[in-house]
Amino acid sequence: MAVFWENVRTILYALALAMVLRFTIAQPFRIPSGSMQPTLEVGDYIVVTKWSYGYGRYSFAPLEGLLPQGRLFGHAPQRGDVVVFRPPPDIDRDFIKRVIGMPGDHIQMIDGVLYINNQPVHRQRLGPTRSCPNVERGIFVATLYRETLPNGVSYLTCDEGMTELDNTRDVVVPAGNYFMMGDDRDNSADSRVPGVVGFVPFENMVGPAQIVVASFDNTTSLLQPWTLFSGFRGDRFLKRVQ
Repeated sequence: MAVFWENVRTILYALALAMVLRFTIAQPFRIPSGSMQPTLEVGDYIVVTKWSYGYGRYSFAPLEGLLPQGRLFGHAPQRGDVVVFRPPPDIDRDFIKRVIGMPGDHIQMIDGVLYINNQPVHRQRLGPTRSCPNVERGIFVATLYRETLPNGVSYLTCDEGMTELDNTRDVVVPAGNYFMMGDDRDNSADSRVPGVVGFVPFENMVGPAQIVVASFDNTTSLLQPWTLFSGFRGDRFLKRVQ
C-alpha cells in the first residue's frame, strides 16, 4: 500500500510540474488549418513560449476567467512575429497569425499587395506555383511570393489570385492593438475580417511560435499506429518558425 501511494504522489508531482511548465514556460499547439501556409502546415505541432511577451490572462488558459486584465513583465511583439492569440470576437479559440500592423499603423490591401503606412511592402514572385491543401476546399493552386516587411523580416506567402481579401479599406491600428494576417493570404480569417478577428489587443496574445517539434500529414491516424511513421514529415522536424 505504501508503494501505491508513493506512486500516486510521484504522478501528482509530475502533473503539477507539467502544468507549471505549460503556464509559465512553453505550450504545444497543433496547426488545424492552412491559414499560415507555407510557413506552417496542417498537422504541424509547434511550441509557443509564454515568457516572450510576459504573462496575461490567456497565458493561463483555461483559468483566464479568474485573472485580472493587463500583462505582467510585458514585452511588445515585433512586426513579423508568428503569434498565438485569442481574437476578441471569439475569445474561447486559439488563432495563429503573423503580426503585420503595429499600433498607429495604416494598413491596407490593394490588388493583393500589402500597404503599411501608405507604402507597398516589397514582394518577389517565386515559381513555380504550389498546390495548397485546404480543409474546406480541397487542393488549390497558389503562387508563392517572398514578402519583406519594413523591419527586414522576410517570409513566404501563398496567393491564389484576386479575392475579396485582396482589396480592403485603409484602417488605423488602435493603441495597444495589432493587425494580424495569415501567410495564406486568400484563405485566412484574420484582422481583415472585423467580425471574426479584427484588431488584437496585446493582452489577448498567448505567445510567439518558436519551433515545429513534429509534423504529420493527413494519412496519419492514432487508430493505425504505423501511420505515425509513414505520415511523419521529417523535413519539418525541429524547424524554426520564421
